[in-house]
Amino acid sequence: MSTSPDPAKPDLSSLRIGEGQRKSGKTGKRLGVFAAMLGVLIIVTGAVFAFRDQKPIVEVATVEKPATGRPALLNASGYVTPRRRATVAAKITGRVTGVFFDEGMHVKQGQILATLDDSDVRRALDSAVADRNSTQAQIMDYQVQLKNAEIELHRADQLQAAGVQSQEALDNARTSADSLKAKIALTKEQVAASAARINEAQQAVDNCVIRAPFEGIIVSKDAQVGEMISPISAGGGFTRTGVATIVDMNSNEIEVDVNEAYIARVEPGQPVTAVLDAYPDWQIPSKVRTVIPTADRQKATVKVRISFLKLDPRILPDMGIKVTFLGNEPAKKQGAAPAATVPFDTLRDENGKKIVFLVKDAKLERRAVTVGNTNGGAAEILAGLTEGDRVVVKGPADLHDGEAVQIKQ
Repeated sequence: MSTSPDPAKPDLSSLRIGEGQRKSGKTGKRLGVFAAMLGVLIIVTGAVFAFRDQKPIVEVATVEKPATGRPALLNASGYVTPRRRATVAAKITGRVTGVFFDEGMHVKQGQILATLDDSDVRRALDSAVADRNSTQAQIMDYQVQLKNAEIELHRADQLQAAGVQSQEALDNARTSADSLKAKIALTKEQVAASAARINEAQQAVDNCVIRAPFEGIIVSKDAQVGEMISPISAGGGFTRTGVATIVDMNSNEIEVDVNEAYIARVEPGQPVTAVLDAYPDWQIPSKVRTVIPTADRQKATVKVRISFLKLDPRILPDMGIKVTFLGNEPAKKQGAAPAATVPFDTLRDENGKKIVFLVKDAKLERRAVTVGNTNGGAAEILAGLTEGDRVVVKGPADLHDGEAVQIKQ
């Protein structure tokens, strides 16, 4: 019996790392770490220098000439509203047979806007006219009979006086004449009643014609031919309650809500300057017409209505508008007059003093200023600035004199 050879053992000596190789690997690893740290240092240094070279961005405003005239007491916003606006509707329920207007059309008072189906009411009118005519014909018949009855009464009176005819015959003749007179009077009253019914039927026919209640502009077309309209809401979407909406442009005014804490500054007749949102460069002179004597409990405001001193076709209903309530003419002071006005945000505090930063040739110049009155978002500058200077409105808090800046466009 032969013995099997021992199995071969794996040779692991080939995987052994020599001492020289081990030293060279440590050195390469150290060089890689140093190179990475050097790259990070270069990036950080470049970022620092790039950040240092970046100029701060600022917003500037131009110093304006101080406003003269009445001072502003209060600002508010509201809408243009017409005093005369009407949704024109019919007095009866009916089907529209004609529409004779369109949006933007100028209409006169009494001008026909639409018509309704009047076939039924015209038949009622024709019937009332026929009744009146037949009643008038009866009057003519009674008048002929009365004329004959009066002749018979005269004859009976003569015969009775001559003793030829009895008193009874005379009384019968007089009764016939009086009866015909009463019938004629009754028939005339019936004719008057028929005339009243004709007027009623004619009014029903006239109600089928819808007219403009006043002169104005059509701003809404609410019905079309074939639709039903009614003076009361019938529910659903099949019956209209109006035909058109008319606005009297000559009655346009401003309606604003003023906080009740400042309503004491507003009084009727007070001058107002209004600026439409659509035309921000157009100042419209106005005045307070009335202060509505009630307050809104939820909003804590009081409604004020303002009249335009001069109307313009550009003023349209429901336009947004901002108003400034003006005070009385300021008395001339003995002291220094303001040299300029700047936005209030341009002022900065420095050790209890007010300063601003001027921008000249893309560099900052620190300038101490003397501040007068402040109205809203503007401040009066008594000294330190002149009209036309450019000052920083918004920018970093750490600005300093002589610093180069970039102006935000």
